[in-house]
Amino acid sequence: MPPKVVVLKIGHRPERDKRIDTHLALVARAFGAAGVVFDERDPFLEKKIEDVVARWGGPFWIETGVDPEFFVDKWLESGGEVIHLTQYGLPLSTCLQEIRSPPKDKLVVVGGPKVPRWLFEKSSWNVSITTQPHSEVAACAIFLHMLLGGDEFNMVFENAVLRVIPQARGKKVVKLR
Repeated sequence: MPPKVVVLKIGHRPERDKRIDTHLALVARAFGAAGVVFDERDPFLEKKIEDVVARWGGPFWIETGVDPEFFVDKWLESGGEVIHLTQYGLPLSTCLQEIRSPPKDKLVVVGGPKVPRWLFEKSSWNVSITTQPHSEVAACAIFLHMLLGGDEFNMVFENAVLRVIPQARGKKVVKLR
């Protein structure tokens, strides 16, 4: 069984980050993560993502209102690795093979404007997608794509009600049940 990948967002602001964090959860799901965790409680975001999973399939889960340091500590205690995506880390191209090699569960952590110092210290890896300011959504997508080697393009989501049929032009969505 391949290692599990989960995405943790530190610094979720429910009133301000509705769209960006919805997009983060959608990207995590579409690019092969098993679930997504947010530090601030947000029932609206949970419902939105659960609705997507109900229509487009899973498995994928969301949890909000989690203490991020406790979550990271438990993840590490269970033998998993923590990969913190930051513009200040090692370039992804130089450490990707080493990150891929141990068959350990991966917790991919992204943050808002300011992440706590403890995250840099506790992370197994501090990884930069680029050394320039960029979006945590883009960083997550690129990292998951590189980590999974493009396998997300072939994923089939269980219990989907809807599925897109690829077309050169136009849109075709079929209802499966």
